[in-house]
Amino acid sequence: MPELPDLLAAAVADLGGTHRPGQTQMAQAVLDAIDAQEHLLVQAGTGTGKSLGYLVPAILHAQRTGTPVIIATATLALQGQIVDRDLPRLAQTLAPLLGRRPTYALVKGRRNYVCLHKLEGGFPPEDEGLFDIAEADAGVGRLGAQVVRLREWAQESASGDRDELVPGVSERAWREVSVDAHECLGSRCPMVTECFVERSRAAAKDVDIVVTNHSFLAIDAFEGRFMLPEHDVLVIDEAHELVERITSTITDELTAGQVRAATKRARSADSSTALEDAALVLERALEQQPEGRINAIPDQLALALATVRDTARAVTSELKPQPGEQVDGARQVALAAVEEVFDNAARMLEERDLDVLWNRVDQRRGPVLHVAPMSVAMLVRERIFGERTVILTSATLELGGSFDALAGTMGLRGAGAPAYRGLDVGSPFAYAEQAVAYVAAHLPPPGRAGLSDELIDEIEALVRAAGGRTLGLFSSMRSAKEAAEAMRDRLGEGEIDILCQGDDQLSTLVRRFARNPATCLFGTLSLWQGVDVPGSSCQLVLIDRIPFPRPDDPLASARTEAIAAMGGNGFMAVSATHAALRLAQGSGRLIRTASDRGVVAFLDSRMMTARYAGFLQRSLPPFWPTTNRELVLGALRRLDEGAPPPRDVEEPAARGLHGVAQPPPAPENARTAVTLGHPWTEQDDDELRDGVEMGLSLDDLAESLELPPEVIHARMDGLGLVIAPDTLAIGVDSGA
Repeated sequence: MPELPDLLAAAVADLGGTHRPGQTQMAQAVLDAIDAQEHLLVQAGTGTGKSLGYLVPAILHAQRTGTPVIIATATLALQGQIVDRDLPRLAQTLAPLLGRRPTYALVKGRRNYVCLHKLEGGFPPEDEGLFDIAEADAGVGRLGAQVVRLREWAQESASGDRDELVPGVSERAWREVSVDAHECLGSRCPMVTECFVERSRAAAKDVDIVVTNHSFLAIDAFEGRFMLPEHDVLVIDEAHELVERITSTITDELTAGQVRAATKRARSADSSTALEDAALVLERALEQQPEGRINAIPDQLALALATVRDTARAVTSELKPQPGEQVDGARQVALAAVEEVFDNAARMLEERDLDVLWNRVDQRRGPVLHVAPMSVAMLVRERIFGERTVILTSATLELGGSFDALAGTMGLRGAGAPAYRGLDVGSPFAYAEQAVAYVAAHLPPPGRAGLSDELIDEIEALVRAAGGRTLGLFSSMRSAKEAAEAMRDRLGEGEIDILCQGDDQLSTLVRRFARNPATCLFGTLSLWQGVDVPGSSCQLVLIDRIPFPRPDDPLASARTEAIAAMGGNGFMAVSATHAALRLAQGSGRLIRTASDRGVVAFLDSRMMTARYAGFLQRSLPPFWPTTNRELVLGALRRLDEGAPPPRDVEEPAARGLHGVAQPPPAPENARTAVTLGHPWTEQDDDELRDGVEMGLSLDDLAESLELPPEVIHARMDGLGLVIAPDTLAIGVDSGA
């Protein structure tokens, strides 16, 4: 088995990179931690190449032990980068050195895949009259057309993965062809053997690297579904997001509309409609409940919740199948909806010590009751760090010169905490020479009444000077949309294209932004991290205000109060730390390579004047700081005038069974291709194609050609051949 330095050097050379001391240090630290079964927190600044820094030692460990390594990311953008770009290249490069091609798979939640049984009518539709294209409501007609398109696409897709669908469809349309984990019939489904989800997860059991996301990891760990294969090493990238993603995953909510929807589902399954009265009781109680945190449940609300809970329990008993009874889609969907109502109402009434309950009025849904844990530290300690080695990495793990703050939120501090090592490998970029941090100190402090005229003027001046090339990061979707509309009005059509999050799938918008320099992309949280647009398409990053939690955020206020009660500084520990992480991540979108240049513009004067300004500034990359507006506008104009063409942007490849990109076919005249040292003739290739068409397994092909299976598989990759799913051999990634 080759050593880590040789594998890393080969990977870097094949990717056209250069030796990076931080990457080498990180890779060795990851392997050492795995070998010592020691948890590791490693901060790796932008440009370190941290993906290779953990993927190469992970592959080495998986091949040494035959046990998969789980990689979990916070964002779909990074998840896509790993499975569509990093792992395919690594697999090709490392195969000759390892003697076997590294294998990998993508695992996501059930809602991300088409449900074939639902397409065949096995579940009730979400919207009645969906396919009446002549319906007077044009919106329904468009929805029907989208679902027709989805049906056609599902017949051709090898994966059923929503990310493969370009351009995308609305969430409403997607719900018509997908089900969640609670609605799924599981092994009772008549199409279980054809199911995209089941096939992808079965294939993922025998690979080296399984890529997933934080939310899926949380469901696997906290709900006990065990959807991930057995493993002894977990790598968590974008680890600064872990606690928030886990908290979001185990947050529950309840509305009167949700109870009515469960009633409708129960009615469609010929069950009781008793929940309808319970919904009315809850609605009346919520109308009397003010917005905000609920420290003690009022009697009227407690009575309403108890009514919902008890009624839902009774309806659940009616819906549950008797032994041997066949369950159809309508009953399963109804059961899932009613069980969710019961579980959420029961949890709220429990008033657990660490749970925070609050009411918030949604413009569309009305009052919404939420319940979430104030802290998940002990849960993370027990369920994430329990029986495996965990590697956590991010560009922002260390605050104030210590890992303690973030480590504490993950349960790695205090009595009984597992030991961990913290390591900062730095960044190779010369930030002070490559970028300017501009604070618009002349602007008034931001208020609550939307974007000020002065701020809109500032955005226009900066965007015009940059010639587009702007990623706008806003603290709320309302502000992002307001800025986008203002710029469209002021700049007119044809000069600079203004894109806003929500106009299309985020991945599609990012590709459009990266392709055309005269473009701005405005958005909120999803754009603050994980978006990677190197080169001249992004030379200005706008940040409208310091991203503190909302003043009325019930979780932030509960955490602040709890820390203050213990004698700590709640504001600095919660709000300032939250803002520092967001600012570091957002400003990190600018410099992605050693040749990038640009400006990060902070449109919040408190970055200079507030007592906490120094703390926030020290959390940023060490850009060259200024408040000189004319200097910045001049720099942006010069950058625009001298900018090179944008980098090429690839369309996402079609994904196979494993959820990973299919390989491109080799040139037809490749007569003497060499795979892992074995020469191939045209006759060999014809024999290989014939065997695949006959449905032979990989082992059968290897026996026929008298070559090792990994050699056969490597040549198949070169020819673009894919083995049928039911003939996959153990440990082989036919879709990679």
